[in-house]
Amino acid sequence: MRIKMMLPACALIFFLAIGPAFGADDKLTGGNGTLYLGGRPNHIAIIDEATEKLVGEIRTKTGTPAQITLSQDKKRFYCVDMSFENIEIIDIASRKVIDTFTLSEGNKKARIFGFEPDPLDRFIIVMTKTATKLPDRWEISAPTLQQYDLKDHKVMRTIPWPKGEEREFANMHFSPNGKLLYFFGEDILIYDTVDFKQVDKWELSHPIEDGFGRIDFNALDDNNEEPGFFTGLFTVQDAVQNRKIMGIARVNLEKKSVDFYALGPENRVSFSLAPGRKMAYGLHSEIGKYEFWAFDLVNHRLDRKVEFPGRPRMALATSSNGKVLYIWQAGNTIDLYEAATFKYLRTITLDADGTGSLHVMPGQ
Repeated sequence: MRIKMMLPACALIFFLAIGPAFGADDKLTGGNGTLYLGGRPNHIAIIDEATEKLVGEIRTKTGTPAQITLSQDKKRFYCVDMSFENIEIIDIASRKVIDTFTLSEGNKKARIFGFEPDPLDRFIIVMTKTATKLPDRWEISAPTLQQYDLKDHKVMRTIPWPKGEEREFANMHFSPNGKLLYFFGEDILIYDTVDFKQVDKWELSHPIEDGFGRIDFNALDDNNEEPGFFTGLFTVQDAVQNRKIMGIARVNLEKKSVDFYALGPENRVSFSLAPGRKMAYGLHSEIGKYEFWAFDLVNHRLDRKVEFPGRPRMALATSSNGKVLYIWQAGNTIDLYEAATFKYLRTITLDADGTGSLHVMPGQ
């Protein structure tokens, strides 16, 4: 394990006046990929990245997609609808829904509050709470982890909670070959996917060096990562100064190792890894203060941060060529900014409001 501590020099902060883009800005696009944005009602909008035009849509069957998860082989979308009762599986190439399922039946409403599809598309792990309608009340169950067979359309087993401790949310990731399932918590607990019994444990709850606090992972991103790796922001308690420090970590699940370096005091920032893994970008958002952050992953430093007129609710994604940043959420627009300067370029306006998931798929 390598530990690097580096505090940044003063970041350059300046303000940008936004307006229409002229000249070379009009030629700057995000690449030759495709944007997939969940939308109301009951569809996923398909946008050509080069022309920034709507070129099609995928119609969903059970409702408006609330969350869209990309399969590890990037051939399928797994979507849960706004009722949190239905999951749809979409073949991206054909733009068709190829399967749906629900765990609700009769007087029981099973809400899906977390899920993780098997990389080999054999099954899916779902976290549910069931509301049962009785004559005088609704009875709410405890959170339950279940393995659902996608071929036979049935629950294969209920998976015991790690350490027997029920959780309101489940942060789970499969190994690239689908043989292991990692539960993220105070520690990372490792289960096999045959019997779903714990076979290993990565004790992140203990300080990894004397005088150094435990690592708490915040935003992790694997969209532009190698399989089995995650890069993202973390916080750690400085035992000497009694303060929290923020940094960037790259996690290798197979080797149970993490390379990380500190950036400075803790701050609430999102994280989006750019293609090539040399840069990453984030958003700091509080009422009256919205900032872009750029992270130089090669030189291990905060490259710059810039205040801009943001939205009360917003999310960030990096374009397929890493040159454009997309800001969306809570509306029918996607704002485009140049990654190198954070200069506003233009806005894509859609006919309907988007939902919480935007996927950027590189061109072939």
